[in-house]
This record gives sequence, C-alpha cells and structure tokens, in this order.
Amino acid sequence: MAEIQPLHVDQFEYDTLVQPAVALRLETQRNDSESAVHKHRKGQLVVAYGGGIVCTGEDGVWMVPSGFGVWIPGGVAHSNRVTANGQVCFLFVEPGVALLPDHCCTLALSPLILELILHLSDQAQNYPPHSRTARLANVLLEELELAPTEQLYLPLPASTALRTIARALAQDPANRATMASWAHHVAMSERSLSRLVKGETGLTFGQWRKQWQIIVALQSLAEGLSVQRTAEALGYESVSSFISMFRKTLGTSPARYLRNTALPAKNSGHRASAVASVPR
Repeated sequence: MAEIQPLHVDQFEYDTLVQPAVALRLETQRNDSESAVHKHRKGQLVVAYGGGIVCTGEDGVWMVPSGFGVWIPGGVAHSNRVTANGQVCFLFVEPGVALLPDHCCTLALSPLILELILHLSDQAQNYPPHSRTARLANVLLEELELAPTEQLYLPLPASTALRTIARALAQDPANRATMASWAHHVAMSERSLSRLVKGETGLTFGQWRKQWQIIVALQSLAEGLSVQRTAEALGYESVSSFISMFRKTLGTSPARYLRNTALPAKNSGHRASAVASVPR
C-alpha cells in the first residue's frame, strides 16, 4: 500500500474528503483578518485554543473563548474573526456521521475532545477507514455528541431598524441610550420597538443589549484587556458594577471565568484585531 502523505491546507479542499472528521490547525500568520462569508458541505467546529473567536452568521453572533467551540452545520453561511492572541483549530465533520445540532451553537469542550482534535490535526487527513486515525476520529465524534451547549450567543434580528441599532452598538458598546432614544432614532414608538425586539430575538430590549455586552466583554477579555479597561469600554462607571453584571449573567466573575477557560498556549501567535460585526 502506498504511504499516505500529509496534505497542506492549500493543497486540497476539505469538503472533497469523505473521512468522517478532518482537522486543520490554523497557521498563526493567517490570523490577521476576518474570513469572508462562506459555507461548507461538511459541518464545521471552530475551536479556540487561545484567545477567542467571534463567529457571525445571518441570524446571530457566537463568542468562542478558549476551551470552547462553535458548531456550524453544513451549508450555513458564516464568517470567523480571531482575537489578537487567538489560536484556532477547525474540525470538519462529514454529514450524517454524528448526532450533532442542526443549528449553530457554542459547545463546551472537554480536555479529551480538545486533545483529540489537536492530535487529529497532526495526522494525514486522507486516512483509511479502518486505520488507527479513523478509530480515534470516531472516538472524538462520540465524545463531541455529549458536549454541552453554552449561552454565548447574541441573536441578530432581521429587520432593518434592529440591524441599525445592532451596528451602532457594535461601533460603540458604551452607548447607554434608552430604548425611547433608540425608538426615536429608528422612527418607531417605544412600544413598537419593544414588540419588535421581543418578536425577533425572544428577549427584552434590556436582555438583548446585556447579551451584546457579554459578547463584547468576552471578546475584550480574551484579547488580554484588563477587567477595568473592559468595564470602561462598555461604559460602566465602576468595575464592581461590571463584575456584578458579568456574574449575574455567567455565574462567575470575569477573572474566574478566564481562569476556568484558559488553556496552555500551543504557539506564539501573530497579533490581529477582532471586532464583532453585524451583517448588513
């Protein structure tokens, strides 16, 4: 049998492979821009091993801190952006080989899953079906089916009015305008805006804005900004009020959250900027 040669990402398209799972460790020098909107035949798990990733789809934004991954089913258009110190692996999963969600979601990944993905990324991706690599890939997929989901998600509304507000909040996360002010800005009554937000996101306006702040806060903290600078960027008058909001939402303080999700660095990364964006 001919020896199987490792393949470089530029030498083939992952969607052409029929293996149940194939993995790519992103070269750090490539972490310097947001990927264009694209989609895959295979499902994709975008995993953060350092820093964080912001994944944007048509109907939402997902934040991926270290130790987590965002699952994107096959055929779903999306773009990814990596924080300045981000280190990333992509896991591509053949349709129908695993019982994974049929919608985008953030998954909390066990140390075993994280190590298996790294190990797979170092192997030849065109492995035979009964090889040791194939058996490890099957174990990986079985473990991935058990991964719990996390609420690190911001629903993006479809209406032009709410997209206008979302883009304004993305550009100025410290904006503390009231719902009445936003209603005036988009030429609606306050009651109509309240109904629109609830109808399109399932959240009240206050909940939706707080979820946006959590996404921005996690992104800033993952980039290495201090808790104080993050609180200031979000317009909080005191660090303690920001910490209180963070704890009420995620059940722990920012410092403890980062300690719990931190992973050993795999490489020294090229620095790049990352800002959550809103599709037009």
